[in-house]
Amino acid sequence: MSRQVQGYLYLALAMLTVGSTVIASKLIASGLPTFTATALRFALAFPVLLVLMRATGVRLPKLSRHDRLILVIQAGAGSVGYTTLLISGLGLTSAADAGVVIGTLPVVSAAISILLLRERPKPALLVAVALATAGVLSIAVTPNAAGGSLAGNALIFCAVFCEGLFILLNKKLKTDIPPLAQSTLMAGIGFVVAVIPAVFEAPFAQDISTGAAVAVAYYALVPTVAGFLLWYAGAARVSGTEAALFTAVAPVSAVMLAFLILGEPIGLNQVAGIACVLAAVLGLAAAGSRAAMTISGGR
Repeated sequence: MSRQVQGYLYLALAMLTVGSTVIASKLIASGLPTFTATALRFALAFPVLLVLMRATGVRLPKLSRHDRLILVIQAGAGSVGYTTLLISGLGLTSAADAGVVIGTLPVVSAAISILLLRERPKPALLVAVALATAGVLSIAVTPNAAGGSLAGNALIFCAVFCEGLFILLNKKLKTDIPPLAQSTLMAGIGFVVAVIPAVFEAPFAQDISTGAAVAVAYYALVPTVAGFLLWYAGAARVSGTEAALFTAVAPVSAVMLAFLILGEPIGLNQVAGIACVLAAVLGLAAAGSRAAMTISGGR
């Protein structure tokens, strides 16, 4: 197997784990308080990431006060904000609808860059935004189909926006932080941020379902840790544009897993939505945009 084909395989598997977070979050939503689940996710992932840092010899560079502040905000938005909003949204809407909305992340990230960084939009991006919007509207106009919910879909979109802010804030860091070190920091800071509100949820006073506990462990170890390793192993073997194309696998896998694992029906509105989102992501990547989603601590 050639190095390039290996890269494709790693990237596809990485995006498959990203799609599977929707299924895990759906299971968590039915059996664990939101902040408790988020804190547990990072409590499990953090020591594993620390061991990986030690095993690979990755060190944390000296950080300025500015960068430390950026990292705290990133953890609050991209780590805790994304996870809690995703779980909360999936308590109200279907995993299939959530998969469509999450697929808009590359487009949303690029749009945020235009709005906040005053970057000049390229025609390909404007087309991608229009297509992604059409995809989301296709499920928004039929919110009750297949267990969907307008409020739930709105929460999922807020989660996507939080992850978009994470990507934007990454551009504001003045120090070059190794990806593994940054993911470890996000898990550690994310735990501290999430554990405070988790205490007020009185998690030990509630019955925790086995399915939800297993889903949290899966989320912590597979998408957060294994997904990170797969993404960067794949990205090291292919070009940036090729890697960006594989972000389209995430929403497709989320919708398909919702059907296969959760037994959710997939209606014409989800099919139309995923088609529009795929066209937007693939078109954006093919045009050479660098606003693609990456596996990071925010995930």
